[in-house]
Amino acid sequence: MQLENIQKFVLVLLYGGLTLLSFTVLVNPLKVNRKANCFFGLFLLLWSSYWILDILKFCGILPGSLFTSIVYSVQIFTPILLFFSAVFFINPNYRFKKADLVCLILPVIYWILLFYSKGNLIIYNAVLLIDVAHNLPYIALIYFKIRRHQKRIETISSNTENIDLQWLIKLSFLLFITIVITVGYELFNAFVYKMHQHLVMDLLFLFIVYSTLYYVLRQKEIYPVDKKQRDELLSIELESEEEEAERKKLIPDHELEGLKLRLNVLMETEKPYLDGDLNLLKLSDLVQMNAHHLSYLLNNGFNKNFFHFVNTYRIEHAKKMLTDDSYQKFSMVGIAFESGFNSKTAFNTIFKKMTDMTPSEFRKKQED
Repeated sequence: MQLENIQKFVLVLLYGGLTLLSFTVLVNPLKVNRKANCFFGLFLLLWSSYWILDILKFCGILPGSLFTSIVYSVQIFTPILLFFSAVFFINPNYRFKKADLVCLILPVIYWILLFYSKGNLIIYNAVLLIDVAHNLPYIALIYFKIRRHQKRIETISSNTENIDLQWLIKLSFLLFITIVITVGYELFNAFVYKMHQHLVMDLLFLFIVYSTLYYVLRQKEIYPVDKKQRDELLSIELESEEEEAERKKLIPDHELEGLKLRLNVLMETEKPYLDGDLNLLKLSDLVQMNAHHLSYLLNNGFNKNFFHFVNTYRIEHAKKMLTDDSYQKFSMVGIAFESGFNSKTAFNTIFKKMTDMTPSEFRKKQED
């Protein structure tokens, strides 16, 4: 009996947390990533529907067959909404295409099976498995789309820590693990032994929900609010490697060296890399060059993307501070901010990636 009460308490926290998080995301008080958060909020709302029937039952409210059918009918769209929220996070200018209608094929099959599932245990179990298992391909698609985004965002931004959608990758991974467990549980229930306790899975989902709340509230706008700037950055970021390779030369070879020298002089004298929010558009304004031309110059003249180019200067600046006695009293956080990084985590990660040691290890090695 005590275990049953604990499970009810967890269900209340889970359902309440999801509905509150859904409301928060839909209201979007920070007004960031609006289209993406609209779809993400609807995803959370549909996700909460997986527990609404249990909540109503132990509250003494018996849901009617019509209400139950409606709940089951809309649940099939849960992973689709999550997928399109990721699409709009990656590209806020995305327009729906006819090809997107393929997402409706499985829901139609699901509705047909749902209609004929009454009184047929095999079809009913098939419906339940489809409802849970069809999340997996969407989660896989989300993972690969965000991985591509994380690589492309480096072409336009020098600081990707809060705009690389790593939190959405973590959410997808946790959902994948929990759904696999859920599918195994449903198969066990259907063919081996009927169990009535879902406490472990509900606790896993509860952890995911409150972890998601933490990251959602720390969101930043991925692209500039200004439409013209956003469109320009997106047009550069979304160019594929094939297009980059096939594109005709934007800058003649004989001009590359002169432009490289001009850019190096600017970086050394004005030190724009110390601006933690430096992006491709800001640097192109400083160097008085079109953003597309600057991206071409970095790729073909320096063999680096924007992120690597700027952070190379930041790391060199940090090295000088770490070896200068006058900065001995500076903490690692202080050196990170003075070098143009927005957090100690980003500083440590990039420093180690470029030097094969942490800033602390580098300072100690210089002292020794």
